[in-house]
Amino acid sequence: MALRSRRNARVFMSSPESTVVASPPAASPPSFWSSVRESLRGSHQDFTTGNLNRAILLLAIPMVLEMVLESLFAVVDVFWVGRLGADAVATVGLTESLLSLVFAIGLGLSLSTTAMVARRIGEKDPEGAAVAGVQAIILGLATSLLIGLPCVFYAPELLKLMGASPQVVAAGSGYARIALGGGGAIMMLFLNNAIFRGAGDAAIAMRLLWVSNIINLILDPCLIFGLGPFPKLGVTGAALATFTGRSIGVAYQFYRLLDGSERIRILRRQLHVNFTVLFRLLRVSLTGILQFAIAHTSWIGLVRIVSIFGSDALAGYTIAIRIVIFIILPSWGLSNAAATLVGQNLGAKQPERAEAAVWRTGLYNMIFLGLVGVAFVLFATPIVKLFTSDPEVIPLAAACLRIVSYGNIGYAYGMVMLQAFNGAGDTVTPTIVNLFGFWLCEIPMAYLLAIPAGLEARGAYYSIVVAEALIAGVSIILFKRGYWKRQKI
Repeated sequence: MALRSRRNARVFMSSPESTVVASPPAASPPSFWSSVRESLRGSHQDFTTGNLNRAILLLAIPMVLEMVLESLFAVVDVFWVGRLGADAVATVGLTESLLSLVFAIGLGLSLSTTAMVARRIGEKDPEGAAVAGVQAIILGLATSLLIGLPCVFYAPELLKLMGASPQVVAAGSGYARIALGGGGAIMMLFLNNAIFRGAGDAAIAMRLLWVSNIINLILDPCLIFGLGPFPKLGVTGAALATFTGRSIGVAYQFYRLLDGSERIRILRRQLHVNFTVLFRLLRVSLTGILQFAIAHTSWIGLVRIVSIFGSDALAGYTIAIRIVIFIILPSWGLSNAAATLVGQNLGAKQPERAEAAVWRTGLYNMIFLGLVGVAFVLFATPIVKLFTSDPEVIPLAAACLRIVSYGNIGYAYGMVMLQAFNGAGDTVTPTIVNLFGFWLCEIPMAYLLAIPAGLEARGAYYSIVVAEALIAGVSIILFKRGYWKRQKI
C-alpha cells in the first residue's frame, strides 16, 4: 500500500566522514484511473488496511458492474418482449413476481455465504472460507431441485393464481415453465458470486456475467422472433435465452472455484458435507431467506393489486419496475461492497473501520440514486418509450417510474444499512425491519390507496415510496446502536 505522506530525508553516519544519504521518495498514492484499472483486473489488496476510500472503490466498481450486467437480463428481455404486446409483457411481470421467491432464497443464502466467507478471509483463514463456500453450494443445489421440479409441472396454475387472464396463461405457460423451473441457475449464479464477493474477488463475478449476458443478448431476439436458423418461440424464447446464458455462467463459476483465484480455491478434499459449518450457515441463512422472502413477496402482493386494473396497468408496472431494477441493482453493488468490508474488517477485529465504510458507502449511494431519481422524474416518458410504443401503456409506465423515483434517496441509505447488518452476520435485524416496512406498512397502504381511496395503480406506487423511507429511517437508528459489531458467525 502506498504511503500517504513523504518521509523526511535521514542522515546516516557510515564513516568518520559524515555522509548524508536521502532515502528514496515514497511512491505517490495511486491515481483514480489506476485504481479503476486495478479493480477491473482484480485487486490483490488487503481490504482491512490502507485507505478506506480506495478499498471501497476497488470493491465497488466490479460489484456495481456485476449488478449492471445482472440487471441487463431483465431489461433486454422486456425490451424485446415489449414488441409482442401487453399480454406478453404481463406474462413476464407475473412470472417475475413468482421468481421473487427464488430470488429471496438465493439472496438469503448468498448474504450468509458472503458474511461467512468474508469473516474467514478477514481472519486470514482461506481454508475455512473454501469450506463455507462448498456448504453453500450444497445447500443451493438441493434447494434448486426442490423448487424447480414442481414449477415445471404447475407453471400454468401458478399464473392463474396470480390473476392472469386466459390469454396470458395460454401465451405465457412456456415462459413460466422455463423461467421458474430453471430458477436453480439464478440461485447458483447468486451463490457462487457471493463466494467470490466475500473473498474480495469481485472482478471474477463481474467477468463471468459478461459471458452470460453476451449469450443472452444474442439469443434473445433470435429465439423470440425466429432469426436465422432459430425457431420462433415468442415470449418463451426470452426465458430460454436467459436460462442458457445463466447456465453457462454457472458452469464458468464452478470452473473458476476449482481452478482457484488469488483469494479462494476449492480443493477436491473439501468437496464433502461439513455438518458443523453447514448448520451454522443454514442458521444464518434461514433468517436471511425470510428477510428477502418478506421483501420479495411484498412485490407479489403489489402485482396482485395492480393486476386488478388490467393488462395495460400490469404491463406499465412491469416496464417501469424493470427500468428501476436496472438502476437499483448497480446501487446494490455498492451495498455489497459495504457488506464485504464489514465482514472482513470485523474478522480483522476492526469494527470502527467497518462502520466508517458503511457511512461512506451510504453517502456515495445516496448521491448516485438521487441523481438517477431526478433524471427519471424529468424524463420518465421518453425513457418508457424506449421499451414500448403502446399508447395505453406509456402513461401508466411513466407514472410508475416517476412516483417510485421519489423514494430513491431513502432507498439508497436503507439498502446499504441493511446489507451492513447482513455482512456482519446479523440477519435478524433486517428481517424485522422488512416485516415492519413491507407487510405492516406497504401492502395495507397499497390496498387502501389503490381501491378505497380510488388512486388505482398509482396508490400502490405511492406505498412503495413511503415504505422505503420508513425502512431507511429505522435502519439508520438501529445501525447507530452498534449491536451488529458484536455478532458472531
